[in-house]
Amino acid sequence: ISLVDQMADSEEREETGAAVVHVHKTPLRKVPTVSASRLPYSVLLHVFQFLDLEDLRSCMTTCKHWHNVLSHEDSLVWRARVHLLLPSSALSDVSLLAETRSYKAKLRALANSWNPKDSSKNNYVRPNLFTMHRHPVAQSTDGIRGKRGVSSGVHAYEITWEGPLGTVAVVGVATKHAALHCPGYVALLGSDDQSWGWNLVDNSLLHNAEHLGVYPRVNNPPKYQVEERIRMIIDCDSKCVYFERSATAEFLGIAFSNLPPVKLFPAVCAVYGNTEVSMVYLGPAIMG
Repeated sequence: ISLVDQMADSEEREETGAAVVHVHKTPLRKVPTVSASRLPYSVLLHVFQFLDLEDLRSCMTTCKHWHNVLSHEDSLVWRARVHLLLPSSALSDVSLLAETRSYKAKLRALANSWNPKDSSKNNYVRPNLFTMHRHPVAQSTDGIRGKRGVSSGVHAYEITWEGPLGTVAVVGVATKHAALHCPGYVALLGSDDQSWGWNLVDNSLLHNAEHLGVYPRVNNPPKYQVEERIRMIIDCDSKCVYFERSATAEFLGIAFSNLPPVKLFPAVCAVYGNTEVSMVYLGPAIMG
């Protein structure tokens, strides 16, 4: 519009009495944005408390900052998940989870505990989620596997036989194909080529129905005492399994070697009625 037209338009408004309004446009301020990867530690802790374990696992691989926030094993995030997922019967037992020092370690133990869906029907997992109980069923051998198998790394499990052993009480490892039930009283774990077992009753090592010798590998080895804590270490890198006494960390020798490169599960089988076996995953074994 020309200057002459603007002046004419102004004169016309003045003649008609129309108000002249001058609008001043103020440029919009640019609002600064904050990347989610740079949110403050306290904010992320609050947000992460509302996520489930699968989402938290994804968050740990999202960026270095989030990984650092979640790497503190006693943070509010892991404490919240522990009190949500672990029953009070497990948390109040001063000895059951004594070796899992942090909240995150307790969650690892839960993820690797006995699997109630991978067990003989004559067993059940107690409400504390870490103890297997065998019903008093005659002429039956009954086993159970852990929730997760391992095929790489070194993994330690603390196992405690808390009831009578009976004639068969076997602890060891099994593939997903190993049988977990059979009639009669037999050392089921170690009875085929899918499992390897140490019978605590007579100190024998078993695999594929063969007796592989006495264990621990010492002269006149002492018998296992009920409620004694032992550690089973599955060393997938060296393809072997060995045991230690938890109280003294005494190495009992290599039990099984040359294991196949397949996923192996911690397992036990029992025959005595109302016997119980607790298992707590301790995480990667501390070598040396």
